[in-house]
Amino acid sequence: MATDAEDRSVLTRQASPPDAVVPYGPHEEQVADVRFARDAAPGRPLVVLVHGGFWRPRFDRAHLRPMTEALAAAGWTTLTPEYRRIPGHPDLAVEDVHAAVRAVPRLPGLAGRRVLLAGHSAGGHLALHAAATFELARAPAGVLALAPVADLRRAQALRLGGDAVPAFLGRDAGARPDLDPARLPTPVGPVRIVHGTGDGIVPVGVSESYLRQHPGAVLAAVDCGHFALVDPLSAAWPTVLAALEELAGGA
Repeated sequence: MATDAEDRSVLTRQASPPDAVVPYGPHEEQVADVRFARDAAPGRPLVVLVHGGFWRPRFDRAHLRPMTEALAAAGWTTLTPEYRRIPGHPDLAVEDVHAAVRAVPRLPGLAGRRVLLAGHSAGGHLALHAAATFELARAPAGVLALAPVADLRRAQALRLGGDAVPAFLGRDAGARPDLDPARLPTPVGPVRIVHGTGDGIVPVGVSESYLRQHPGAVLAAVDCGHFALVDPLSAAWPTVLAALEELAGGA
């Protein structure tokens, strides 16, 4: 059962600064944090991790720094892009996620890396969208969606985030099926979704709706809320790490 009693402590928790902040395009928001793994397994993919916040400008990538710090300790190198979050102009956010992934081969220390896409909440939407729309040569090796807004029509009907979906799109979700992961082709690589059964921000039913359209995706339902999936201090964290390991093994 979903609950509104969400633990948001990870959003303001302090973390060490990233190893680098690199531009991936000319716009001031087209920058990304890079954090290099400690003792990474040979050939382990780079995780391009997209932050959430219902696509709104007041939420940025900084709240994922505790997560990327913990991922580095677990042997994962991460690239966490910022993206343009302008209500009513959704294509800018979509373009920026694509641009960040395309930039990987020219970023210092990241050339030659396979890419796993990951994202939380609205970032999960953007990761699933990118995985479904990249040309085959650039398709990620897999995607991990954490409590994703994976079905825009369903999310709009639920009025998630105070009508965040129509605010993001600038119109009804039915008018932009090209931006709705539930209505796009199935991504080429494997899709793993982790979603909390107690999520009061994006209910697990939104992911279940995506799975009805893409039955090849795998959903791990965890007894937790929305933010636990990006909180390395939570009981859900081992499930997130296990999903990454599974994707890396199949990449």
